[in-house]
Amino acid sequence: MRHTEKPGTKTAPKTRLRWWTELPLIVLVYACYSAGRLLVRGDVTDAVDHGLAILDIEKALFLNAEHPLNRLFTREPWIGVPADFWYASLHYLVTPAILIWLFRSRAVRYRAARTWLMTSTFIGLIGFTLLPTCPPRLLDASHGFVDTMAQYSSYGWWGGAASAPRGMGGMTNQYAAMPSLHVGWALWCGVMLWRYGGTRAAKVAAVVYPLGTTIVVMGTANHYFLDAVAGAAVMGAGLLLTPFVLRTAQRLRSRLPDRLAPAGTASGNAPAAAAGSAPATASATAADGAGSANVSGGCQTSAGERFPRQREQRFGAGAEPDPAPSDAGDETPAPAR
Repeated sequence: MRHTEKPGTKTAPKTRLRWWTELPLIVLVYACYSAGRLLVRGDVTDAVDHGLAILDIEKALFLNAEHPLNRLFTREPWIGVPADFWYASLHYLVTPAILIWLFRSRAVRYRAARTWLMTSTFIGLIGFTLLPTCPPRLLDASHGFVDTMAQYSSYGWWGGAASAPRGMGGMTNQYAAMPSLHVGWALWCGVMLWRYGGTRAAKVAAVVYPLGTTIVVMGTANHYFLDAVAGAAVMGAGLLLTPFVLRTAQRLRSRLPDRLAPAGTASGNAPAAAAGSAPATASATAADGAGSANVSGGCQTSAGERFPRQREQRFGAGAEPDPAPSDAGDETPAPAR
């Protein structure tokens, strides 16, 4: 029995991932994120008020771990210097490395993982816009925080402006602290390592990296504990929105080829309809040719004309053949067969 596919059940073809399309996309998203942080500069007074409000909430909830960690990092250079390197460097190295690893070895999961990361990053940018926050290191010294990045700047390539390279502090928004995407991106890396790492070392790294990043951002006085909590919440929101973003992108990809296709092939059913009607058309032509010498709606063939590769028509006993193109110019009738 001939198998017929039900309309609407045809699955959309999966597009193959290409690094030369993925890389510009990631660079574009990160450029938008960096430009957004730079351009959206809230009032300094509001940023300080937000920072102090977060600090008061933490003290009321007995969550103020920033002070003891910051004193430890300030007092012990062997802890503070590696922590500053961690804060200034690892999010630039680990996150892209895991993206490349997923692209090469887990391409089936890569699209969802990349979409989750990018969606969460844009949500974080909304947080920077709506809630500019002064980090602990920029508060007045009376609040008891020391900027370890400035204290140990002679050990690394950074200056006193967070993780920006020395002399480039004006190219970053230092009040983009809520939420902490350092923690958010580290959490994303941890989830990817835990799910797809496959080894005990990968699972250990999946736990150590986001936990260590949370401790580092507080000990270096770059974020409050609630900034870290908000970073994790942003990643959760991005994870929930990822299926919707993927479906929307798939619909846009499926509609784009139809709009760019020529008019003759714009409809996906046109080729199928033409193919399906071909046997019927051929049968109708054969039947018409058996009863009449006219073809193509009344176009009479000339005497002695033969179509290329035209086969002779066979008739049953007693059947009287009509004049065919091969004997249209013959004066004697063809003998009956």
